[in-house]
Amino acid sequence: MLLFFILGLFVHFVFFGSIFDIYFTSPLVHGMTPQFTPLPPPAKRLVLFVADGLRADTLYELDENGNSRAPFIRNIIMHEGSWGLSHTRVPTESRPGHVALIAGFYEDVSAVAKGWKENPVEFDSLINESKYTWSWGSPDILTMFAKGAYGDHVFTYTYDADSEDFGAHDVTKLDTWVFDKVKEFFHAARNNQSLFSKLNEEKIVFFLHLLGIDTNGHAHRPSSREYKDNIKLVDAGMKEMVSVLEHFYGNDGKTAFIFTSDHGMTDWGSHGAGHPSETLTPFVTWGAGIKYPQKVSAQKFDDAFLKEWRLESWKRQDIHQGILPVDYLNNTDLFKAESMFTNAIQILEQFKVKMTQKKEVTLPFLFIPFKLLPESKQLNIVRKARSYIKQRKYDEAVSLCKELIHLALKGLSYYHTYDRFFLAINVVLGFLGWTSYASLLIIKSHFNLTRGVNKEVKKPSHLLSCSCIAIGVFVAFFLLLQDCPWTYYIYCLLPVPIWYAVLREFQVIQDFVTLLLTVPPSYFVGYLLVFILGIEILVLSFFYRYMLTAGLLAFAGWPFITQLWTRAKSISLSWIFFSLLLAAFPLMPVVGRKPDIFLVMGAGLLVLLLSLCVLTSLIKRKDSFINEELLLHLFQMLSVVLSMCVTYSTHSSLRKKQGLPLLNQIISWLILAFSLVLPLLSPTSLFERLFSILLSLMSTYILLSTGYEALFPLVLSCLMFVWIQVEQETLQQRGISCKQKVTSVRFTCSTDITQFRQLYLDDVRRAFFLVFFLVTAFFGTGNIASVNSFDLASVYCFLTVFSPFMMGALMMWKILIPFVLVMCAFEAVQLTTQLSSKSLFLMVLVISDIMALHFFFLVKDYGSWLDIGTSISHYVIVMSMTIVLVFLNGLAHLLTTKKLRLYGKPKSHLI
Repeated sequence: MLLFFILGLFVHFVFFGSIFDIYFTSPLVHGMTPQFTPLPPPAKRLVLFVADGLRADTLYELDENGNSRAPFIRNIIMHEGSWGLSHTRVPTESRPGHVALIAGFYEDVSAVAKGWKENPVEFDSLINESKYTWSWGSPDILTMFAKGAYGDHVFTYTYDADSEDFGAHDVTKLDTWVFDKVKEFFHAARNNQSLFSKLNEEKIVFFLHLLGIDTNGHAHRPSSREYKDNIKLVDAGMKEMVSVLEHFYGNDGKTAFIFTSDHGMTDWGSHGAGHPSETLTPFVTWGAGIKYPQKVSAQKFDDAFLKEWRLESWKRQDIHQGILPVDYLNNTDLFKAESMFTNAIQILEQFKVKMTQKKEVTLPFLFIPFKLLPESKQLNIVRKARSYIKQRKYDEAVSLCKELIHLALKGLSYYHTYDRFFLAINVVLGFLGWTSYASLLIIKSHFNLTRGVNKEVKKPSHLLSCSCIAIGVFVAFFLLLQDCPWTYYIYCLLPVPIWYAVLREFQVIQDFVTLLLTVPPSYFVGYLLVFILGIEILVLSFFYRYMLTAGLLAFAGWPFITQLWTRAKSISLSWIFFSLLLAAFPLMPVVGRKPDIFLVMGAGLLVLLLSLCVLTSLIKRKDSFINEELLLHLFQMLSVVLSMCVTYSTHSSLRKKQGLPLLNQIISWLILAFSLVLPLLSPTSLFERLFSILLSLMSTYILLSTGYEALFPLVLSCLMFVWIQVEQETLQQRGISCKQKVTSVRFTCSTDITQFRQLYLDDVRRAFFLVFFLVTAFFGTGNIASVNSFDLASVYCFLTVFSPFMMGALMMWKILIPFVLVMCAFEAVQLTTQLSSKSLFLMVLVISDIMALHFFFLVKDYGSWLDIGTSISHYVIVMSMTIVLVFLNGLAHLLTTKKLRLYGKPKSHLI
């Protein structure tokens, strides 16, 4: 059993990791020859303002009085520069957003594994190529561009990381700190000859990272007065900075200014996904080499922003990363054409290097070049473009360069994804093999296919072993010739032993097929269609949460099509009531959009009320309820009360901008620490242990809640308690006698294998119920597949200073708590139905793997970035769920069976 689970974990880790090799490899290309425009640049220096987390609409729109909240920027748009929207990509996080702005590419998403702090792949950037760069702002952003910069030419000035406090009284100090330091810097430069001479060099960059808007958005949401006032402060600060710089340089007209943002923010104060509020950011530029405002009579865009912002008369120019926005430049047509030509040659060089790299590691007869851009076409376009420039046909040259850029980018994508189909085929073969093997183990263990027939156990054929070894050697030799990475060997060789294990059980397959042929076709087809429909509902629930509601409504009607309604009306009514109650949650808005502390308090009161009812019931059973248990129960109730008080107090303190009280923080961490220990002190009787687990986990969940989601684990747990009783009742209906009532069943560490029974079709339904409840636990309170569903306000009882790993861990535990509750109930179902935990768990893994394979085929690398990101995240979630299930199964077993003793009392299995 242990060996099987270790093997299963390894296989699923490989399948999980494959998605990163297939879709998340670094797009960077190294080894190109640098290309430079032969003409001198119009600016000697660049000033880059990045307002972290600034939405385009909040900046450009007019307030309720018809006034701009950013009058300086509005004046730039109307009188001095050019403007538009910058379209960012998923993931809309600070680090990849800044890498796209300053380095010009969309970063490898594996940077998330390092908390968006370290460079997974070293890259070149505007800052690296500058003569000198001075930057001020957040330590999270500035240091990544300073790292790896050659020489001593990048200077960073950052505040302390603890200053990034979402509960601080005034987070605008993050921006005023930047403005004050810049003023001090230029004041000091006048008295420092060495610094003064550096500042007057060419290729100078000043980078001002402004984090206050993002922090206020997370803490108070973009519709808040704090967020909008912070925009006014940044606008005023920029006006002052521009004045300081122009005065320092004597208004020499050699400074270019850019104001933009790395990403936007949702209405509920989060970012990371592809909602327009996250991907549409402002872009305003003015100064040396930039076009002045252009008045137009009409503009064609798919949105209605121009009218809403009252900017219809000023030409809007949207930009995307990667291609030089020549329409922004105020220079000669020759300069624009030369710049565009240089841009095209740079991207073409990347294409050539990528093609060469792929050609060198691919066997000649297998290499398929990119057909749309052969070498002859490359030379032809380059010659024509250069000829057009010489003939002063600048528009034709720019158009031709854009065509070359478009083809080269497509070619880069082609070679970057060259091995994708090959890897995908091997992963699918592995998936199918593993699912088949797990299914065969279930069939072999619980279906007596050869009963009554004398058959000799056939040993595996030597031909099969030799064939598999030969295939493995051939695949390894093929990969060696191709000089493939070591991970390719795992993906390609893993299916070989898996399919060997499957084919070894050929006799079992043959006997099972024979058994199926004896089943009436209508009976078999009916069950198959129901199974497929169930899987499809689970898959669709990842895209449409209301499918979970449809599934729960079907669950509510399930007793009526069985004998359960006639034999156990009270249990059936409870099942119907809680199924309908739980069905309401997927219809509610995503958690975090409308925080409501009173709903959290209401959930706590309901838990306390339920605890009192249980306490009263247990006190009546004096023979099994001793003082120690009573004290534990009261202590857990006190823990829930403390959670409610801390949540309300913290919410009140943050609303008054008084920060997170230290006492609240200490109590929160203590409650979290004890939440997994206290249940181990409770009796191992099924009902009491499960209720103790619920009380402990609810005390933590209340601390992590901001609204209606606090009610979700309570309703889910009530349904789980009923599920346990329902399954025992359905088992009795099949004529299988249950030795104990639910109230007298105890969790035990050791399992009596003599109690195990054969599988029935009802057991497949039980496994499906578990998977459905797990998916409901995941999506019941929001689309967790979308990064912007994670509300940072959930962790404010524990910490408010920005810490991606700690905050991420706390939010992940909040997601896992409903999982743990479901898995503990599943432990009870296995115990009461006398079914082998291995077999039932294997059925769950098979269902999960079928879903994962489904999502593997749904992964997209085309369309919008929201579609691409969502399709990949769905696969990652299902694979993670499969892997986490193994650990959660162990955790649930620990929580339900282990018993700690205090005061040195002797061990006993009676309590």
